Amino acid sequence: MRNDIDTILYEAETIRERIKVMAKEIEKDYRGETVVMICILRGASVFFCDLVRELGDLDLDVRFEFMCVSSYGSGTTSSGEVRIVKDINTPLADRHVIVVEDIIDSGNTLSYLKRLLAQRNPKSLRICALLDKPSRRKVELEGDYIGFTVEDKFLVGYGLDYAEKYRNLKYIGVLKPEIYQ
Repeated sequence: MRNDIDTILYEAETIRERIKVMAKEIEKDYRGETVVMICILRGASVFFCDLVRELGDLDLDVRFEFMCVSSYGSGTTSSGEVRIVKDINTPLADRHVIVVEDIIDSGNTLSYLKRLLAQRNPKSLRICALLDKPSRRKVELEGDYIGFTVEDKFLVGYGLDYAEKYRNLKYIGVLKPEIYQ
């Protein structure tokens, strides 16, 4: 798989250090509160696990939830149609909620989720993403906690995939175009 990577954008240590900073920002904003963190499966799972462990070191009361949402199918671009494959089980009324995503790309999925979850009357609703690709945005959407702002390149690793491959890489790399074209 290493031969499929054009360049490594972020090494494991760089990612780990950025997540520590993000965890401190979240802990500062929610000190003394309980937070429901919703992991968007499957891409955010690696980031989510590392982030909540950092929050555990900071002694923040975090509750886990998981959603599976699809807007890509097996392609490389969003279809624009969002489907909830697995919804959460926890009521969100009067609770602080942070949606944890691997990357904000077009913004279609997270914009839809934000509207859906807001209807459940949370006390607060924020978005946390490891990566943000603002050049690809199709809707008005900003993340509240962002790890790295990236250029429009096809990224894999650390949960990000192409055709379900590369999620297990410890780093984030740029996939060679001949692999996905």
